[in-house]
Amino acid sequence: MGISRKEALECFQSDDLIGIGMEADAVRRRLHPEGVVSYAVEGAIDLREQNATGEASIEELCAAIGETVERGSTGVSLRGGIEIEKTEGVLRGIRKNFPALWIEGPSATEIVALAAGCGRGVRETIARLRDAGMDSITRDDAQTQCSPRCCSTAEWLAVHRAAHGLGMRTVATLRFGAGETLEQRVVFLEAVRQLQEKTGGFAAFVPVAAEAANGRDLDAVTAVEQLKMLAIARVFLDNIENVQWSGGAQGLKVLQMGLRFGANDAGSVSPVAAATNHASEEDIRRIIRDAGFQPAQRDTSYRTMFLN
Repeated sequence: MGISRKEALECFQSDDLIGIGMEADAVRRRLHPEGVVSYAVEGAIDLREQNATGEASIEELCAAIGETVERGSTGVSLRGGIEIEKTEGVLRGIRKNFPALWIEGPSATEIVALAAGCGRGVRETIARLRDAGMDSITRDDAQTQCSPRCCSTAEWLAVHRAAHGLGMRTVATLRFGAGETLEQRVVFLEAVRQLQEKTGGFAAFVPVAAEAANGRDLDAVTAVEQLKMLAIARVFLDNIENVQWSGGAQGLKVLQMGLRFGANDAGSVSPVAAATNHASEEDIRRIIRDAGFQPAQRDTSYRTMFLN
């Protein structure tokens, strides 16, 4: 079992970043002794953008997805859930055209809104989306306190609990550095660990640093705080196999350091990275090699590795 709440809080308050990182690296080596760091190539479609420009047809959506598949994508993430019937239609259309593609549907926050909109429970809403072709829910940035941008922690946990009960594996994401206390971070980590003990449904955990409220880099979460959050999460959540550290969100230099602070996965790479000014697959592979690990592409569900 991982460290206690008291020990986790002491780690957050400690100045011994290197020591905490070494503990996290030890957990990583115990769970992943093969020395491999994985990543996925995944496309993304924002349904809200499609609606804003005059609802795109299924054919247009599938054409866009087809381009990402041709570039190596093994999955697609659908963001911005719209009404339940339209979302079901989109899922059925994608599944018909891409039977083997891993489809991540609306996020926990969006599922709560969909359930409220159709007057159904969360579990029934997820079941409807699953029957339409959804394999899992898209990760969203859960927070340690209520915010207009996401559902409450209790609602977020309820969505993931329901998804696990329906046989789905999901990814737990914590957005930190948004004004929460250290105690709130630890409470959230414990809630994730307890749910994992009951369901075993979390495939990975992802800490994501919040953007500075005023947009100034000087006020953003520091690299030291990011690495400390990553390392503590790895030690605390030793019942979750994978801890993901996204190069796109944290920056490539911080990504490389994070691979020695407990992370064993570098997140998802856009198959059209060059067009979006994001890190490319080769960027991620180079960073992984430079950190002393072997890069391996995985599928979106964390089930299959492709060593190359």
